[in-house]
Amino acid sequence: MKCIIASKQKHFYDQVRIRKEVFIIEQQVPIEEEYDELDNSAIQFIVYDHETPIAAARFRIIDNKGKVERVCVLKNHRKQGVGKLIMNSIEEYAINHTNIHKLVLNAQLTALSFYKKLGFTEFGDIFLDANIEHKSMYKEINN
Repeated sequence: MKCIIASKQKHFYDQVRIRKEVFIIEQQVPIEEEYDELDNSAIQFIVYDHETPIAAARFRIIDNKGKVERVCVLKNHRKQGVGKLIMNSIEEYAINHTNIHKLVLNAQLTALSFYKKLGFTEFGDIFLDANIEHKSMYKEINN
């Protein structure tokens, strides 16, 4: 498996397909809530198993923090270290290519323990995003 930053049209198409499968089909997120204009300015990360795209996430810098968004792994590839690979790749990118010192994300409640294992701390109240309960999390990083 390898995690790359999208640089070709095929990569962008692959991450759209992964997000469609996980968020729109599996989790029933309305399409108009899943895809937005922020995709154009985000750095898109994709994990490939050989030539097969299996995970995606996007990364943006907002208010001097790195915002991790749209993290998703295809169902039959979960619990195999794919999520950890993509999150570590994003963190490594943030450390090596930005001046930020904090990563933030909004985690679905079912994923809280996953992010805690990666060093994230939850804060704030539970809120709904796309009718799914979420909680905000952060992680300090060293550049």
